[in-house]
Amino acid sequence: MSHKRVIHTAAVLPNGKVLVTGGLDHDRIILKSAELYDPSTENWTITSDMHTTRSQHTATVLSNGKVLVTGGMDTDDIVLRDAEIYDSSIEMWTNIASMHDNRTMHTATVLPNGKVRVTGGISNGSIILKSAELYDPSTRTWTVTGNMNYERYGHTASLLTNGKVLIAGGINHNFRGINNVELYDPSTGDWITTATMYGERGFHTASMLLNGKVLVAGGIDHHGITTKTAELYNPTTNTFISLDNIKVFGTNKKNGMSLNNSKLD
Repeated sequence: MSHKRVIHTAAVLPNGKVLVTGGLDHDRIILKSAELYDPSTENWTITSDMHTTRSQHTATVLSNGKVLVTGGMDTDDIVLRDAEIYDSSIEMWTNIASMHDNRTMHTATVLPNGKVRVTGGISNGSIILKSAELYDPSTRTWTVTGNMNYERYGHTASLLTNGKVLIAGGINHNFRGINNVELYDPSTGDWITTATMYGERGFHTASMLLNGKVLVAGGIDHHGITTKTAELYNPTTNTFISLDNIKVFGTNKKNGMSLNNSKLD
């Protein structure tokens, strides 16, 4: 890459390129720079800067191919509510309406109807959020919706094959990993508590498998210790099963990739 960066985002665009945005550099300076990776040439190119410096934000590819960037922290360690859109066809950023809540370490999930569900995170003053809001790309507006049942940040949000969103784990107001899980139903707008995980965890991964199940792995437990445990969520039975420990302790990756073989049953 052109810049050293950590706690940045990477989003795969419809044209196959990867948009990398923001993050923190080796001098602990928060960046607003963005760059593109082209897998066909294996080259990196600079694209236009975001309007706002940010790290620990989200970057979500919309159904129209544009990228929605939300929240994060700026150079003064202020949690943001700013949002902007990247259009890869012209390689330009456009500011849009801000979220209702300042948030970082939150999630942003594209729903089947094209809207984006933003959940949780941590706000200024170390306030842990259970609030949620909805972004409508057709109007470029935000709508406050019903809160989650639990405040959390560093959690995961997985879009299931049935259209519901699985919110798993995270860190609570005691700054400990939690095992609480809930489902968001876009058809009703309701949050429903569901089966708890076997292990408390935050800053873990949640990977959608080709069979529709979700592999949850690693993270930080309720003692603040990195864990090597893993478990599997079955949306049909609404249950978790514990798996053998993963070989390497893991944390600080919010979203996993789908597995090609889908051999976990």
